[in-house]
Amino acid sequence: MARIAGVDLPRDKTVEYALPYIYGIGHSRSRQILAEAKVPLETPVRDLSEQQAVAIRTVIAEKHKVEGELRTEMNMNIKRLMDIGCYRGLRHRRGLPVHGQRTHTNARTRKGRKRGIGTRSK
Repeated sequence: MARIAGVDLPRDKTVEYALPYIYGIGHSRSRQILAEAKVPLETPVRDLSEQQAVAIRTVIAEKHKVEGELRTEMNMNIKRLMDIGCYRGLRHRRGLPVHGQRTHTNARTRKGRKRGIGTRSK
């Protein structure tokens, strides 16, 4: 099993579809990384040689933020918005949709479970 950026890639998938298991790498970035590392897209993860795995690791380490580093940066950006008190920061703080979606109906993913008014157990 190939371990890249702290993530175990699934053995039975091709490298092109296994790399997006790493946080911060999508399908198009996966193709870019494999092109730079000179690894064929159709190679199954179980057939990766050690040199190919090292080449993929070095490309990711040198040119892309992934996993913990990316999560930290995103959390710091959200924290900065909340600290300066801008509109987006307030929406994050209150747990409401940030990008202008309606909240009269829907928005349950951000707002959480619906709590009824006057429904009290005796």
